[in-house]
Amino acid sequence: MNRTRALIVAGAVAVVVIGGTTGAAMVASDGDKPLTGSTLERASKAALDHTGGGTVVETEAGDDGAAYGVEVRLPDGQVVEVALDANFQVVGSSGDEDGSGEGGGSDDG
Repeated sequence: MNRTRALIVAGAVAVVVIGGTTGAAMVASDGDKPLTGSTLERASKAALDHTGGGTVVETEAGDDGAAYGVEVRLPDGQVVEVALDANFQVVGSSGDEDGSGEGGGSDDG
């Protein structure tokens, strides 16, 4: 009983620690490598500055020719994917095409 309780508590702590970096879980899909540490923090900040706010819902390294990709869910529910270069400068953005957002973002690059 105590061992089960300890495992449950440890799992819950791990979820909080992993998700606590920017307030959202960072999960990459299709085998992509999610960003971590200071790279995650810098890429998230750059993307949120570009979109004017929202919640980071996914990050990945080496996304479609960009150094980093960050998906941001805007307050209206739309998901925008922001592409960043190696210096965390925005090189483009677009509405998410996988059906999780309404689309319609802008293509800056």
